[in-house]
Amino acid sequence: MFRGLLSDDVVASLYNYLDNPTVRGYSDFVAKLYRANMGNLSKHINSICENDENVYVKAIGNGDSVPEYLSQCVKNELQILQSVAELSAEELCQPLEWSEALPKFCSDSISLFDNYTHRTKNIGKYGYGAYAKHSMFYVDDIGSIVPVNNPDPTRLSDLLDYKREQQIIIDNTKALLEGKPAANILLTGDAGTGKSSTIKAVTNELFSEGLRIIEMSKDKLSVIPKILNELADNPLKFIIFIDDLSFLKDDDNFNALKAVLEGSVSAKSKNVVIYATSNRRHIIRETFGERGDDDVHRNETMQEIISLSERFGIHITFQKPNKDTFLRIVYGLAEAKGIDMPKEELAAQAERMALERGGRSARLAKQYIDYLLSAK
Repeated sequence: MFRGLLSDDVVASLYNYLDNPTVRGYSDFVAKLYRANMGNLSKHINSICENDENVYVKAIGNGDSVPEYLSQCVKNELQILQSVAELSAEELCQPLEWSEALPKFCSDSISLFDNYTHRTKNIGKYGYGAYAKHSMFYVDDIGSIVPVNNPDPTRLSDLLDYKREQQIIIDNTKALLEGKPAANILLTGDAGTGKSSTIKAVTNELFSEGLRIIEMSKDKLSVIPKILNELADNPLKFIIFIDDLSFLKDDDNFNALKAVLEGSVSAKSKNVVIYATSNRRHIIRETFGERGDDDVHRNETMQEIISLSERFGIHITFQKPNKDTFLRIVYGLAEAKGIDMPKEELAAQAERMALERGGRSARLAKQYIDYLLSAK
């Protein structure tokens, strides 16, 4: 059941050492264990067991009935791996004649079986494989889902104001996590108002509840049905995140996304929602010429232009902050970062920067605070 663990660098090097005990083999194993987690063997074995994507855990995640012989197989192998997790440096060095100066490692007292049972009973919160270890993913050029190794750490506490808009997103996402009907959301509004940051912050807040996010660019929308099929049996819940969504007229990706939002047979999914941001209310870029009277069916054309926006169940607008809101964000960020400056001076400099940059925004407020921090 856990045969995939043999491909793990630490386990593979330990296997090779046990097969042929040498100083070089032992040192290679310890070096890999150091790189993995600073040298704790039991924690490493526990981690790779919990995150292993095997037949048993996938069946549990899909809600399938698991035969008793598979359950017994898992139990037997975890007992063997328990013995591996409890190995000490002294035990491993016994076959070696010279071991005094060899590096050491540690092992804690753990119960692999109890830990694994807890994870499988709560598979909807933990997941398995890469989804157990990572919160954010992206779709690459060949349509594969790839983990983000350095995800955006933004939390909701970092985002000041726009609480009403944030709460709508939180409530809808919690409905998804609870297995209730959840809507696709379109976030529109001025640049820098925190649309994208809010979605990522919600993911960070609800990661422990089983939420993951997959970001994709609009030129890859044609692979959404493939992505949905891949995620259909996964016990976790997912946000497909499309940032800065806009289309040129007659864009093929327009119809691809429209079909998904309509809930076609290939696209319908209970554990996935689509959250998109756009600086445009109607998403499709339109020229003044296209608004002329030369189009006999102008009304039908305009209806097509706004149809995609209307297929999102929830539409949230992030308005550009007025002066009071902008300064409230500045004051809040300054306090959170420990900047000791009179409010009058903070306000004057922030307003001057807003004037130079052509307008106020939450992003500009953060940039202003970052500037003050860098100038310390």
